[in-house]
Amino acid sequence: MIKRLFDLTASAVGLVLASPVLVPVMFLVWLQDKHSPFYIAPRVGRNELPFKMIKLRSMVINADKSGIDSTAANDNRITALGQFIRRYKLDELTQLWNVLKGDMSLVGPRPNVKRETDLYTPVEKKLLRVKPGITDISSIVFSDEGDILKGQPDPDIAYNQLIRPSKSLLGLLYIENQSFSLDLRLCFLTFIAIFSREKALLGVHEILRSINAPEHVIWIAQRRQALVPTPPPGSDRIVTSRDGNPFA
Repeated sequence: MIKRLFDLTASAVGLVLASPVLVPVMFLVWLQDKHSPFYIAPRVGRNELPFKMIKLRSMVINADKSGIDSTAANDNRITALGQFIRRYKLDELTQLWNVLKGDMSLVGPRPNVKRETDLYTPVEKKLLRVKPGITDISSIVFSDEGDILKGQPDPDIAYNQLIRPSKSLLGLLYIENQSFSLDLRLCFLTFIAIFSREKALLGVHEILRSINAPEHVIWIAQRRQALVPTPPPGSDRIVTSRDGNPFA
């Protein structure tokens, strides 16, 4: 009840406060190609129910028709204005409308496309028992997701090998330790990450210590070493193909 009340209040206030920034940027997005400044992104929500996530468009029209779900920093589908939008997470602000509607929460596991959730292991399916969120622990740890995927021959496979396993682990940890105070801390750290990723990661480290997270998860979240391919939670196999089920 407290979480929903917080979501309603914060998303309503957030949309009002963000409007002086969002409205001009929306106009600029429309001006570049005379198409809608919004991208309606199909996502899988709580209890595996589909919903339409609203994003400020950062890519060319019909970018989703390419069949590629993951986006590298050098993806040629991203417009020049889109690079700015993504750098400052402006495309996430419009998702406050989804929070207001009740499709999402401010804090929760990030929603994914059906092609990706179809690959989830039974353990990862637990992520779909709660409302997805605009931010969570993994959103801060992997705020540089585009840079990680940059130069990868297949961004989707790279995502499933390098990012998804740790993202899912952190999402599961959040669900196990969910609290109002944790949500407040993650909202604050998400804001800090825009200006100082190092300070935000330090805050995540403190959170993980406070909830007695396993050492290997804390080590991963520090992001001091290069990521290596690992199996997703609940599997002993590394994804090797775009549409290959890792636990079949």
